Amino acid sequence: MSPPRPQDQAPDLDISLTTGKRWRLADQAPDQFTMIVFYRGLHCPVCKGYNQTLNRLVDAYAERGVETVAVSMDPEARARQAKEKWELPALDVGYGLTTDQARKWGLYLSEGIKEEEPDLFSEPGLFLVRPDGTLYYGAVNSMPFGRPDLEQLLDALDFIDQHDYPPRGEAPPAAVA
Repeated sequence: MSPPRPQDQAPDLDISLTTGKRWRLADQAPDQFTMIVFYRGLHCPVCKGYNQTLNRLVDAYAERGVETVAVSMDPEARARQAKEKWELPALDVGYGLTTDQARKWGLYLSEGIKEEEPDLFSEPGLFLVRPDGTLYYGAVNSMPFGRPDLEQLLDALDFIDQHDYPPRGEAPPAAVA
């Protein structure tokens, strides 16, 4: 399944957080965006560094009206380990993303090839969703590397706000044929 296009309604997302709370995209009310960072899981050292950077920048994103959450297909125990071992006190960490949910977001799925990897997990993705539930930005990766630079994205958010920059990539596939 292909990722949702900008200006389309974002797929539903309802997951559990390591705090014991439920997190529903439909319940979010950010000033600017909800940023959903899908990560591969506890087994991924690249995800560790990426989420640690995001954790460090949570307040900077919040200052720009962006709420953040990191989500994986890991079960609760592995998500709790990631939150603790990776030292992510400021970051909401969700778990239990289903295969169906991952596909609706257009995420690539991989089968484990090493003993420490789950049998099936999603590859990374990062999405910005407007308060009205429409997608503004999406980036999907088929590998653990090559993700959007989180510090550069902060600068982009400033530009978006200052110039009322519209979503891009919204043209339907038939429009470019």
